[in-house]
Amino acid sequence: MSLPHLNYFGATQIIDQITTRLACSNQNIIKKTLSQIFMNQKVRIPSVLRRLTPYNRLGDKLICLHDFYMSHGRIATNKLIFNDVLSKIKTTDEIINPLRVFVTDKEFAKLFVKAVVGDQHNVPTLTMLHSMDEVMKYTFPSECCIKPTHACGHVIFRKNGEEIDFKKIERWFDLNYYRVSREANYKTLQPKIIVEPFIFGVPHPNDYKFFCYKGSPRLIKVIRDRFTDYGCKYFDDKWVEQDFSITHEKSSKPIHRPGNFKEMLSIAAALSAYFSFVRIDLYSNGDKCLVGEITNCSENAGGQFIPKSGEQVASNIIFR
Repeated sequence: MSLPHLNYFGATQIIDQITTRLACSNQNIIKKTLSQIFMNQKVRIPSVLRRLTPYNRLGDKLICLHDFYMSHGRIATNKLIFNDVLSKIKTTDEIINPLRVFVTDKEFAKLFVKAVVGDQHNVPTLTMLHSMDEVMKYTFPSECCIKPTHACGHVIFRKNGEEIDFKKIERWFDLNYYRVSREANYKTLQPKIIVEPFIFGVPHPNDYKFFCYKGSPRLIKVIRDRFTDYGCKYFDDKWVEQDFSITHEKSSKPIHRPGNFKEMLSIAAALSAYFSFVRIDLYSNGDKCLVGEITNCSENAGGQFIPKSGEQVASNIIFR
């Protein structure tokens, strides 16, 4: 089913369609709750209603409509504004473009990287595990990174041979990240576990996230000490530091331009050329560059700018 992008009238039509299709006795209560979203009342959809909302493109669009309003206090537009563009990707069939779905899987993304820029830019894979039986039989290195290929934000860093939380890994096999995020590119991914070595010999190297538009890297988020002392800054493609941040406060610590920045720009450009707007995540030690992930919908279109005016600044940089 092809749906127009969200606006006020489109949103109310979706509410009518959803409540009509929900075969339950609480349709009026549901409709009232949803309608309050558009009367400047930030009413959060109860978890039971989220579960009742159909897991299809129509239901996805309704939940995305609600979540965008809760994050930004407005309805997404068709304008070239940072989060609005991400919302449009997420709520149209662009998010289920076969290539976007393919690179969402962390195993398959490495095949794409290998084909476009070369396998030397992939983080090495120690093994792929397809079941808990395989997990329990595998001898994990004393230091390694363990994560699901079919989800985002889940990772185990094993250090000094410490015990592994196998219960957590077991839960990963039951996880369909689409049902959490409503990012439809995750919907059909098969559960797998990937094991990788520490990059550059350290668990948390600097992370460089390139926001690319039509094959051109325009804005770079740099994260240092992600899991210990989180700090980030934003730079344009000339490495000019920006005054805004997204979700997290801007770091006060200096972050220097990596020695291989031009190569990183080239890699990000090559990988992003196949998409409209996408984020290419890279790691660098100043000499060697490795691809971390290809991110279709940064922060699920919910990243909040600090200050709010920074969104327009970022949009001018990216969509110029």
